Amino acid sequence: MSTNILKIENVTYTYEDGTNALSDVSIDIEKGQKVAFLGANGSGKSTLFLCLNGILKPKSGTIYFNNKPIDYKRKGLLNLRSKVGIVFQDPDNQLFSASVYEEISFGVMNLGIKAADAKIRVEEAIKVLDISAFRHKPTQFLSGGQKKQVTIADILVMDPDVVILDEPASALDPKHTEIVYHQIDKLQSNGITVIISTHDMNHALEWSDKIIIMNDGKVLAQGKPEEIFLDISMLKQSNLSQPDVIKMYCSLCEKGILNKNLAVPKSMKELEQYIEDMLRRCENV
Repeated sequence: MSTNILKIENVTYTYEDGTNALSDVSIDIEKGQKVAFLGANGSGKSTLFLCLNGILKPKSGTIYFNNKPIDYKRKGLLNLRSKVGIVFQDPDNQLFSASVYEEISFGVMNLGIKAADAKIRVEEAIKVLDISAFRHKPTQFLSGGQKKQVTIADILVMDPDVVILDEPASALDPKHTEIVYHQIDKLQSNGITVIISTHDMNHALEWSDKIIIMNDGKVLAQGKPEEIFLDISMLKQSNLSQPDVIKMYCSLCEKGILNKNLAVPKSMKELEQYIEDMLRRCENV
């Protein structure tokens, strides 16, 4: 049996104005994976996310969830959206209830779950996202970072198998970016498959298990992050840059300071360890 939780097979989507947003896209996403989608605005990432959640239906091709094609009937879509949640780039497009508590309660109450069980889920989501301090605050008075936390809680309370986050750090200050990324790590540590789109190459390298680069509605490349970021010509084609740690690693290798046979570091901490080990060996010569 396949370990894929999502399988995208030859998917094409064209908007009513004739814009060809997706062209023959095929991707496999495994259970529990951390997947980062990269690409310029308009490359098709957001359209694909809406297809994965059933908000948009491909013009051709098939999307499988847990090895079954998506069922676009009402019951099938309700089931899909309870298991594949999406957090939009702009939280104002997702929040509509008067207070934080009402907002988080809305989705789970509509699943037909007993009120007592729904309350337990809501309280757990509030605890996990650490948003108890503003649980009764009107949503329109929340900061951007707080709104993003609440939209993640909206999805978490549904007990999903997959969470999709479209630019989770968009318009956030460094403090709230760190908070949101920490919450994303919590999701994945609980076995949830997490998919994000991002323009942060450094975070994509360090965080993800798999990177998918999209360009003009097509998959330009997909694979392990350390392999993707060594392909300079492909990065140029998609107008992306190498993460800082890869640039430094490649420069040190070219100068003969580091051995090219070393595993490509995914973080500055790993690169610093390579340098420390090299200095230690020099001292012992």
